[in-house]
Amino acid sequence: MTYIAPSILSADFNQLGKDIMMINESEADFIHCDIMDGVFVPNISFGIPIVEHVKRIATKPLDVHLMIIDPDKYIEEFSKAGASWLTVHYETCPHLHRTVNYIKEQGVKASVCLNPHTPVSVLENIISEIDMVLLMSVNPGFGGQEFIPLTVRKVKELKKMIRDYNPGCLIEVDGGVNYETGKMLIDAGTDVLVAGSFVFKSDDPADTIARLKRM
Repeated sequence: MTYIAPSILSADFNQLGKDIMMINESEADFIHCDIMDGVFVPNISFGIPIVEHVKRIATKPLDVHLMIIDPDKYIEEFSKAGASWLTVHYETCPHLHRTVNYIKEQGVKASVCLNPHTPVSVLENIISEIDMVLLMSVNPGFGGQEFIPLTVRKVKELKKMIRDYNPGCLIEVDGGVNYETGKMLIDAGTDVLVAGSFVFKSDDPADTIARLKRM
């Protein structure tokens, strides 16, 4: 089964409630929330108050991606705000095992993200402890970027590691996802597709979600 997680980074914030309701009524599985601090990535998005607002009307689990430095400071707050999944970056966590355990202590599923240049081999000693791995298929910070083809090979490498050490762990990919790249990613072993611009800039976002889901 392929899971679809529309990224509200690309939603119309003048009508965010309407877009959340659209996701609620669609075939989407998660709502992806990109949290950017302007330090780790060259952009600022939104924070805890927006996640709380989304949670009040969302019927799908919130998949919260922390693109921030020192994420440990905010794990408890984002958990209380309504996150079902919390993703931290390998690149920002010098004590990753401690961070993963801290996420789980909040009753939230723990996910680790890798930037495009980071090899999947860095997860060998933590893969058995995590619920999901998010691979960035663009450089994080902005929506609408072009897909990095190397990601397909990384998915295959990660899938083998997961089969060996943690078969229940999901693979999520974010960046440049459309029907063509989505099909390649699914064939390589991806479980969760994050799509932002491709969904929200389409003529019929709910139909786009459904078509991604059926690939």
